Amino acid sequence: MNKQGLIEAVAAKAQVSKAEASKVLDAALEAAVEAVKKGEGVQLVGYLTLTPVQKPARQAKNPRTGAVVNVPAKQVVKAKLGAKFAL
Repeated sequence: MNKQGLIEAVAAKAQVSKAEASKVLDAALEAAVEAVKKGEGVQLVGYLTLTPVQKPARQAKNPRTGAVVNVPAKQVVKAKLGAKFAL
C-alpha cells in the first residue's frame, strides 16, 4: 500500500473526504518527523516506536578498491514495530 492507498483507506474508515484524510495524514507525518529531528522519540503504543539514535564516526572499507574511508558520525532513526503488526 502506498500513501494514496493509505489516504483512501483512512477516508473510508473515518467516513471523511480524501482531502481531509490527506491533510490529517500529512500533518501527523510532519509532526512525527519534526519530533524525531528535535531528538524526541515518537511512540504509538501497539503500533510503532521511532527513536533517534546517534551513530559514532567509524572507518569503512570500499569493497571495490579496498581503500579505507572515514564515515562521519550521524543521526539515524530506529523503528520498532508494535504488537499489532505481528503477523
